Amino acid sequence: MRWLAWLLLALLLVAGQAWYLGWRPPAEWNPWAVLDVRQPPNLLSPYKLSRLRNDPALCQQALATSALRYRQQADSPASARCPLHNVWRVEAGQARLSSSFLASCPLAVAYALFEAHGLQPAAQRVFGQPVAQVEHLGSFACRNVYNRKQGRLSQHATANALDISGFRLKDGQRIVLAQDWQAGGQKAEFLRQVRQAACDSFSTVLGPDYNAAHHNHFHLDMGLWQICR
Repeated sequence: MRWLAWLLLALLLVAGQAWYLGWRPPAEWNPWAVLDVRQPPNLLSPYKLSRLRNDPALCQQALATSALRYRQQADSPASARCPLHNVWRVEAGQARLSSSFLASCPLAVAYALFEAHGLQPAAQRVFGQPVAQVEHLGSFACRNVYNRKQGRLSQHATANALDISGFRLKDGQRIVLAQDWQAGGQKAEFLRQVRQAACDSFSTVLGPDYNAAHHNHFHLDMGLWQICR
């Protein structure tokens, strides 16, 4: 193991010398640079998203690089059962929404990444046209996981999760998880591509293959667990 320690020390020295001489990594590979939604997600994206949680100013810089239409919301009282801090109301993106939704900053920015680099490219690959509307079941709900009386709070309790139930294409064609996930054909292929692409932007992605409770939607959240099911 001693050789590994020496190797790490050498790499640190080289990096320090490069920094001293003025070399800087590209912004997308600089962990301290603002997350730019126009760039596709990479290995640093989870860290950059996590930095947005408690920094509204940094959040606004990241959101400004997106196609989202959004409004900042006032923090709720700290005494609330499910207090909200640094939350935004997302009103639309490249596609309109079935309704606006509340989102923690990481969720809002992750949604923008997902739409730009996952959802819309999948629609173009499979159908040759964009998604015009995203249909969802909501984001914020002050409740426990699975609405149980006992247990931990859901990610929905901090507006840190969004449940997407379907999509409408530019030509009016509708794709619904409850009907099309098992139907085969283009719609099923599109939904599987969307589910896989979502895993590049969100921490947790749960769909119909996970359990019966998710038969009609994709659950997308920014919690601690990295799950793609």
